[in-house]
Amino acid sequence: MTTLHQVPPTSPPLDPPPPAKTRNLAWRITRPVLTYTAMVVVALLVLVPFAWMLSSSLKRNNEVFTVPIQWIPDELRWSNFVDIWDRIPLAAYLGNSLFLSVTITLLQVLTGSFAAYGFAKVRFPGRNALFLMYIATIAVPWQAYMVPQYIMMQKMELTNTYWSIILLQAFGAFGVFLMRQYYMSIPDELCEAARIDGLNEYGIYWRIILPLSKPALASLALLTFVTTWNDYMGPFIYLTSNELWTVQLGLRSFVGQYDAEYAMIMTGAVLSVLPILLLFLLGQRYFIRGIATTGLKG
Repeated sequence: MTTLHQVPPTSPPLDPPPPAKTRNLAWRITRPVLTYTAMVVVALLVLVPFAWMLSSSLKRNNEVFTVPIQWIPDELRWSNFVDIWDRIPLAAYLGNSLFLSVTITLLQVLTGSFAAYGFAKVRFPGRNALFLMYIATIAVPWQAYMVPQYIMMQKMELTNTYWSIILLQAFGAFGVFLMRQYYMSIPDELCEAARIDGLNEYGIYWRIILPLSKPALASLALLTFVTTWNDYMGPFIYLTSNELWTVQLGLRSFVGQYDAEYAMIMTGAVLSVLPILLLFLLGQRYFIRGIATTGLKG
């Protein structure tokens, strides 16, 4: 009698994953790589000019424009950072820029945050229309009202003084917009509860709103400081005395007098950038938080 051997059943072959799932998996793997690669490339493009400026400040004049670029010079001339102080009154220029930047920054933070509180938390007729008209001034180019501003300052006898620049830049529509958008993310119930407890609007602004707005205040302060520090046209128009010049005017004058001393020019440029770089490194956490949270509501 013949015995039949039973063949064990075989499991069916596994189906290959759908092409869509394969593409999605490959994209999830490659997307972070592409993102970080793009970020590295952009960062290098931003840092290369600064690296070249820093390298040139440590060279001789005839080594600045050599081809190919010698990023690390054979002899580091640290003496350039000493000699620059004797060529021009750089300390006075830096002090003037610091005075104007700090003063205008404090005033813009104060006026911008205070006006933004009124537009965001105080209800009055025509509030939105007034805010829209005020913000619309951002779209008007400065060249359109540059001459009327100068005539106004001249009539008030404020030209060739710091008052002309301080008064014109103490108020800014962008700062009001930035702070107002941040204030809109703060619940109105906090202000209502404070009003019920008897706190007036000034107290609410000072004791409740400002302590909650540190990231936005830091962002506005940093942006205003950098803008004022790098401003060239304002001091160029209103300041004629060398004693009042800012670092931007001083460096431009130095370039005109010593146009062939490229290494010394780069040294002055590096010294003018260092305060801004240091300020951003110290306040970048608040700056990023302020920009990221602005406009969440409203």
